[in-house]
Parts: sequence; C-alpha cells; structure tokens
Amino acid sequence: MEGVIHIPAGERGVIRLFALEMRPEQAAFLKEPGALAQVLGIETLDMDQAEVFPVSDLEDIGLTGYLTEGCGVPRVQVEEDREMLRGLEGHVLLIRSRAFDGKEVRLTPAEQIVLKGTYGERRTNWSAAPASAESAKPYSAPKLSPRQARAQARRIGATLFTVVMTLIALLIWALVF
Repeated sequence: MEGVIHIPAGERGVIRLFALEMRPEQAAFLKEPGALAQVLGIETLDMDQAEVFPVSDLEDIGLTGYLTEGCGVPRVQVEEDREMLRGLEGHVLLIRSRAFDGKEVRLTPAEQIVLKGTYGERRTNWSAAPASAESAKPYSAPKLSPRQARAQARRIGATLFTVVMTLIALLIWALVF
C-alpha cells in the first residue's frame, strides 16, 4: 500500500517531520482533539507528543536548529536534509514515537500531509563501570549494637520533641503578647 507509514510496536526515540500542504486554518484545526488522528488514519494519538506549527515561528533558528537543539536530533542526521528543511514553508507536523503509546500503528495520512523526514533522537548511554568502592557494597556500613541504636533513636526523638515543644511555646507566646 502506497502512502502507508508503519510504526512498529515499542518504537522509541524517532521523530517524523511532515509538511502540511494546506491552508493555515486547516492546519490550525489539526490541534483540535481527534482531528490529527483522523487525518492520519488512526484512532488515537497523544497530542502532547505532536506539534503543528508554522515554520515562520522558528525565525532565525529554523527547522534545522529546532530539530538539533530543541528535539535532540544528532546534527549529522539533519545535515543530510539541510536544504530540504530550509525550503519548507507553511505549516509542519512533528510527531514523536511516544505519540503512539508503544503500539504498532499504520499511518495512512491524507494527501495534504507529506512525510519529509524521519530522525532519531540522541540515545543516552546508560553503561558505566561497576561500582568498586567498598562503601558501595550493600550492607557495608558499620553495624550499631542494639543498645547504641536505641540510644541514638532516643536522642533523635528527644531532639524532635524539644523542637516541636519550643515551636508550640513560641506560638502561644506570640498569640498572648
């Protein structure tokens, strides 16, 4: 099927940019609940993860800057499409993968909605060397004897009691005088 865009289940970190070849009033209408999902041929869409805006709103930063600085797309990906992005006018639609809630989706956009680019967000490197310090090991803190633990708990309780009672006494004093 031509014009069908397949979004696989569990897709993460992908941004799709569409040109909206329609009048400004029609593009503004896409911000209404359910309107964008309808023209994309799907049932639901998380509108917090979709943006419809005129390219002119980006002023000096442009789409290239918005994608790299605002959306976290690596500059290398955007450089390939720099001329195409500069040439875009009117309204655009930007949809993040999270808009589909991790479900498999087949988009069948209306003919006025044209896919211009698919970009990946920067991935966070979660790898790290294992913690090797002695203090990082579980249960490595010195153990208190039961007698010391009770004494420490009593001191903390007495301190809190003293602070609370002092505050109450100050409040009463302030109300009386």
